Amino acid sequence: MTRVVLLGASPGPDTSPTGLRLAALPGNPTVAERLRSQLASVDPQFATVQSGDVAAMLRDLADVADSATESLFIIPENSVVHDELIYQITKSKRGALALVAKEARFGTTEEAQEDNTPEDTGPEESVPIDEAEPEIGHDSVEGLLVRARVGKSRVVSVGTATHGVTRPNAVLLGPLHVSTRNAPVLAQTCRELADMAHTFGADDDLVQLIVFGLVRNGVSVGIRGRRDLFYRRVTTQEEVNEAGPEMAGIDEDRARLNNAVKGADGFFTTYFVSTYSRFIARWAARRGLTPNQVTLISIVLGVAAAACFATGDRPWMVLGGVLIYFAFVFDCVDGQVARYARKFGVLGAWLDATFDRFKEYVVFAGLAIGWVVSGNGDDIWILALAAIGLQSVRHLLDFSFGAANRRRKPPSKLPTVPLDSPDDRDLRQALVRRKEERSQGLRGVLKMWTKAGKFRAVHWARKMIVFPIGERFAAIAITAALFDARITFLTLVIWGSVAAAYTLTGRLMRSLV
Repeated sequence: MTRVVLLGASPGPDTSPTGLRLAALPGNPTVAERLRSQLASVDPQFATVQSGDVAAMLRDLADVADSATESLFIIPENSVVHDELIYQITKSKRGALALVAKEARFGTTEEAQEDNTPEDTGPEESVPIDEAEPEIGHDSVEGLLVRARVGKSRVVSVGTATHGVTRPNAVLLGPLHVSTRNAPVLAQTCRELADMAHTFGADDDLVQLIVFGLVRNGVSVGIRGRRDLFYRRVTTQEEVNEAGPEMAGIDEDRARLNNAVKGADGFFTTYFVSTYSRFIARWAARRGLTPNQVTLISIVLGVAAAACFATGDRPWMVLGGVLIYFAFVFDCVDGQVARYARKFGVLGAWLDATFDRFKEYVVFAGLAIGWVVSGNGDDIWILALAAIGLQSVRHLLDFSFGAANRRRKPPSKLPTVPLDSPDDRDLRQALVRRKEERSQGLRGVLKMWTKAGKFRAVHWARKMIVFPIGERFAAIAITAALFDARITFLTLVIWGSVAAAYTLTGRLMRSLV
């Protein structure tokens, strides 16, 4: 459950009424009516911070954060936003997440800016950032002043009308998600900001001030862009008239469907399954199929593949390869149906994890039986048991490392600086020192290997070397259809052994840093 906090218009640049009507949308709702109906599905009794002076609003927000027992989703009341964007932000697992828009430069689009590093986007940046002087941002994006510096994954620093920031490059659009563990920090930060509210300018935005305080108090505030969804704060009827058709012209369902596909899938899954499985998932969801029903389809296909392999005949082996491929396709579809239809459950997660192993092992047995009935020796069972044993050990290691990782100490905190510090020089210097400290020894090796992932060949090689389930099912399907069970098991054992060694080495190194 998420606690929603609706922010009234602050005395800053955003002072619009919310009675403006979205004529382009069904029912001709006002901005406030539509947003409140959207938020009611997330938190039926959401909190409201009434419009007033900045200090009073910050203290009201602090009171809400103090009483929070769940994560907080903060959003200005004059927001026009897609439901899917609200959903994606509120489901974030980061300690804090802000919706941002980078300042477009030299004709680049917002989407392109999201993929750029902030160090190489303009002639004024020919001066190294370490030598750049903090400044008070006066440029604006969508009526919001550019007073935030963002990197590739988080907010680096934020300024105000009286606090300089080094080379600002983005605006904080409005929505902010704060996890339960950071709620006490949010409450403390808001009270500290309220006490110094007289130092802020009339053009400082309330959300900007909140993130300014969080970052200076050591909270890692992650960032995301709008991507293929819509968000805008509106201040006039003219802006509302522009926002309505623009939002209606964006395919929200397509964005929801794309979000149903996991972004961290392996090479085979990404290019040979997810390119079309999402459409099967949407078709299934619209016809009322549940994720568990799709899981049963995958199980049936897996057992049918094993039965085909058990005949030992080449045509049936080819059919078995096709069936095991589609068993994996529907194994992906069940999760995509769950994410698309918002149908999650403990039973479904357990069924999916358990029967993934069941399908693999029953296929191993089918391959071994097919080899024997074809007149070959019983020694194939040695390879079959080796493959089963190796895969079982790998899954045991995955489970134990995951359990241990949940208990490991949290990452080192980000540096803090006083809220009344006039600029972000001290903060940036502390971040540089932290980066240098974290780039030594094993941590430095791991960081270098992580950075190598920016090259696509290295990225996909790292994905494939761990022999994820997509690659395993592909290896079974191809080698069983084109060769024989012995080749299949040798492929599984050799590739699986390399994957186990690579994974174990990486996890040992991570356990030591």
